[in-house]
Amino acid sequence: MAASRNNVTPETSKRRVEVISNDHPVDSARPARRNTTELAYRELRRRIIESELTPGSYLLEQELGLMLGFSRTPIREAALRLQGEGLVQIVPRHGIRIVPTSISDIRHIYQVLLSLESTAAGLVASKADVDLSPLVHACETMSDAFERGDMLAWAAADEVFHETLVALSGNARLRGIVMNCRDQVQRVRRFTQMVKAHPQPLKSIQEHYAIIDALRDGDAAKAADLYRAHRERGWRDQTAVLQQYGIERA
Repeated sequence: MAASRNNVTPETSKRRVEVISNDHPVDSARPARRNTTELAYRELRRRIIESELTPGSYLLEQELGLMLGFSRTPIREAALRLQGEGLVQIVPRHGIRIVPTSISDIRHIYQVLLSLESTAAGLVASKADVDLSPLVHACETMSDAFERGDMLAWAAADEVFHETLVALSGNARLRGIVMNCRDQVQRVRRFTQMVKAHPQPLKSIQEHYAIIDALRDGDAAKAADLYRAHRERGWRDQTAVLQQYGIERA
């Protein structure tokens, strides 16, 4: 009897495999779900940064789902991620609040960026054989966009310049902190550009080239100082626009 119980035929083996497979099915939906959540996150983040969603407004998950073309689950997961980045606030029984940014918030964020991005510029200048061509290309793209009168493209290329410089520093932790802060800066920048055109787009390009020259020369102190001055001017320009139009929160 014991021998018969232990006798395994191809048929019984097949059935056992089927049982095991049914008990532990492969979740083929997980990659698709992650992809959907990522798409929802990117689109919701874009609309917040572009000020397409009104700062301070409340939106239900279902409402956002219909607006963006996603089900409630990826919207909820995207909102949780954006809440960690300080762009939204999930309020029970009220929905998802688009967190506005005040002038004082931006001042504090710029204080962080001024320090960290200037440090990044110094690190890049101190590195040997660093490829600065992406920075030059970003400046060329800014110039081309300005000549076409496409200030959105100009702003996008400007952001590429700053993000690339930080990446070239090779400090992943510094880059992570900077990128988290830059979301709020981009929001206010987009907002102020809708209110009033950038006051000195050519000057920004010239300052970029001056920073590149300092990086190429390996002058860390000069690169950091030029970068800090460039950022301080940007902060003053944005603050002036907000104050001119009496805007306390954007």
